[in-house]
Amino acid sequence: MLFQGLVGLSEAMYLWLVAAGLSLIFGVMRVLNFAHGSLYMLGAYFAWVAFRISGSFWVALVVGPLLVAAAGWVLEFGFLRRVYSAPEAFQLLLTFAFVLILDDAVKLAFGPVYQSPPTPAALSGAVRIGRSILPTYHLFILAVGGLVGLGLWFLLEKTSFGLIVRATAADREMARALGVRSSRLFTGVFVLGAWLAGLGGALSMPVRAISPGMGEFIIIEAFVVVVLGGLGSLRGAFLGAVLIGLLHAYGLLFMPVFELALAYMAMAAVLIVRPWGLFGVREA
Repeated sequence: MLFQGLVGLSEAMYLWLVAAGLSLIFGVMRVLNFAHGSLYMLGAYFAWVAFRISGSFWVALVVGPLLVAAAGWVLEFGFLRRVYSAPEAFQLLLTFAFVLILDDAVKLAFGPVYQSPPTPAALSGAVRIGRSILPTYHLFILAVGGLVGLGLWFLLEKTSFGLIVRATAADREMARALGVRSSRLFTGVFVLGAWLAGLGGALSMPVRAISPGMGEFIIIEAFVVVVLGGLGSLRGAFLGAVLIGLLHAYGLLFMPVFELALAYMAMAAVLIVRPWGLFGVREA
């Protein structure tokens, strides 16, 4: 039971990193970015390439997300900025197009073969707690997810940048009237969200097979998490990710036939009671 809970929580951290960026981008920019899962995939591939070149997992863990952040800047500055004033359907079509483009670009660059880099030696052991043996790398993922959560809380609640982000999310027109340069802010928020997705992909590198299309599954799960927790709520995204991760882990143990449906059943139950999500804000 303890081991299964750890597996669920470690899966929740991947979902949390992707869903946090997705929720942050929507909360400020009001853009549902379908390509966010592809940024997660790029994080895994960029980290793998950095690992092949440098031979260091820690270098890969730094370089991979930074390269994804740069790709996010190109995506926002070169393309998304042109459709902010367009209907939402155009934004969805554009971001979905990048899902297909990036998947094919990865196939052309790396081929369709699955990649599976080894776990770094420093994190390849296990810790025994009672009768359970818990992999060290899973504990590392939990620690990183928690630290990222604390870092985001500090950034958004205790810094001037966070104050501007929250003000813009609450009332974009008033923030613009007070002198906030929304274009620069949107770029910064999108780059931060891309970095979070890239970090999730880089962390998944030793424990999940890297393959083209790996972002498509996690973006579906991330949307479930974001809708469950409330669009634009980072706290809701975190708790939603933990809930979905544990449902997957214990559902696989006790109800393997219905395991895939549990997350959607939970989302449906929450939306029936609170259509705006657990921590979302009800629209006026």
